[in-house]
Amino acid sequence: MTSSEFPVTTTRPALIGWRNAVFAAFFVAGLGLASWMSRVPAVRDGLGLDTIQVGILIFGLSAGSVIGLLIAAGMLARLGARRAMLVSVSLSATGLVLMGVGVSLVPSAPFVFAALAVFGIGVGSLDVMMNVEGAAAERAIGRTLMPLMHACFSLGTVTGALGGAAASALDISVFWHLLVMAVLVLGTIVVAVRFLPVSVESTEKADAPPRAWRERLRDSLAVWRDRKLLLIGVIVLGMTFAEGSANDWLALASVDGHGFSNTDGAIVFGVFVAAMTVGRVIGGPVLDRFGRVVVLRACAGIGITGLVLFILAPNTPLVFVGTVLWGLGASLGFPVGMSAAADDTKNAAARVSAVAIIGYFAFLVGPPVLGLLGESWGILNALYLILVLMVLAGLAAPAARPKASARD
Repeated sequence: MTSSEFPVTTTRPALIGWRNAVFAAFFVAGLGLASWMSRVPAVRDGLGLDTIQVGILIFGLSAGSVIGLLIAAGMLARLGARRAMLVSVSLSATGLVLMGVGVSLVPSAPFVFAALAVFGIGVGSLDVMMNVEGAAAERAIGRTLMPLMHACFSLGTVTGALGGAAASALDISVFWHLLVMAVLVLGTIVVAVRFLPVSVESTEKADAPPRAWRERLRDSLAVWRDRKLLLIGVIVLGMTFAEGSANDWLALASVDGHGFSNTDGAIVFGVFVAAMTVGRVIGGPVLDRFGRVVVLRACAGIGITGLVLFILAPNTPLVFVGTVLWGLGASLGFPVGMSAAADDTKNAAARVSAVAIIGYFAFLVGPPVLGLLGESWGILNALYLILVLMVLAGLAAPAARPKASARD
């Protein structure tokens, strides 16, 4: 159980501090991830890899992320949100530094693969923690905040992408770039976690016997029998695949598919995450006005249109238009899915974790699958796979409708 499920205090300053701490966690998660993703072309060139090998390399991040998702609930239960988040971000920062070492100082693809796995464990576990904390803070404050929280993640990715583009333009090595980012990420979270609430459960643990592990496991597994939750997972799977594929391949697709330079490829990625940020900033009011189902279907249509434009664009302006639409279309799927999973407050942590695991399946299978398809048919043609998943996400949109809402 997380620190946020039974907060000791609900005073306004404490709630604002809690909200801002979650904002900071989302921001540093995006900052670290985009810092790595924006340098993928440089990593590919530095290690002399082909497209399939890049996909295998990124698989290290995906596999580590899934491990992080699986251990996150146990970390929260044992350590509490404050210490658990510190551990997760420490792993992420360590992974960033080791990636830089494996690219710039002692070039080694296996070393970078291992570093990506460490980084992924930190990223995956933090993802569950910050979404569980965010959903709890949203309920305690009584406002729709999840899209804005994910906008902080996107803002972090914009910052990371711009930093990556600047580092590439200035010919700064991957090592020094990722070292600076690791320090920023870790320093920010050290300050932020001080504002997360301490749970009543943790202050009373000595007076109450803990639940048997079999009971906790049974409660966690029970959520997987919920058909509606699985359909919410389909929404998150499709939209996360659209987002994650851009994180993994957009810069490289711009370089190899449209003939851009490495620096311009990083800029295209920056445009994508900027569009994601805009979509998430305006997402709350749009969702309140039109409802989840209508918005999710519209997002799927916009994202599909953007993907087709990006893939088939005959000129640079249309590449950027497609990138913007792709980013807008993928922007709200994950945060809406997290909020929908948390609508039923019973076992909210298990429900959020289950949907996150389904979504991260895209991160696990996406890189190698797109790499294999890209090697055979070209990276741009491989992106058509995303269209299929976005169609499925649009079809599953009704599962996100709140129980008490008659809208849509």
